Amino acid sequence: MKKIASLFAGAALLASGAVSAQSNECETTIESNDAMQYNKKEIVVPASCEEFTLTLTHTGKMEKAVMGHNWVLTESGEAQAVATDGMAAGIDNGYLKPDDERIIANTDLIGGGGESSVTFSVSDLNKSEDYTFFCSFPGHISLMKGTLKVQ
Repeated sequence: MKKIASLFAGAALLASGAVSAQSNECETTIESNDAMQYNKKEIVVPASCEEFTLTLTHTGKMEKAVMGHNWVLTESGEAQAVATDGMAAGIDNGYLKPDDERIIANTDLIGGGGESSVTFSVSDLNKSEDYTFFCSFPGHISLMKGTLKVQ
């Protein structure tokens, strides 16, 4: 009897570990800093994820008004236009045009020491589409951008 109970307990632990591992692959953290850099140039989202959570941290010390960062996801062909339109929207809108339908997901604009997360549906993304993530703070897209792929 003890062996059977032990086998069930082991199976339960394995199952809970598998669930935990699956949920961990459905989230990531990306760092930004005072040198206008992300620490990742590519993010791969498993197609098996229903939702994906991205957490942005700002490891620098500068204030949001001076060196604010966010993380914005669009189709690659839309990134520069979204960033350009965002400049006119101003800092109060996180340098993003309100209700811009080209934006798939975005975090809040944060300053040094800050953190912001966004969760978005993976089913809304297409495996064959190219996606770009970037910072919409004026001028930052030139250095702070990367690609997101669904695999």
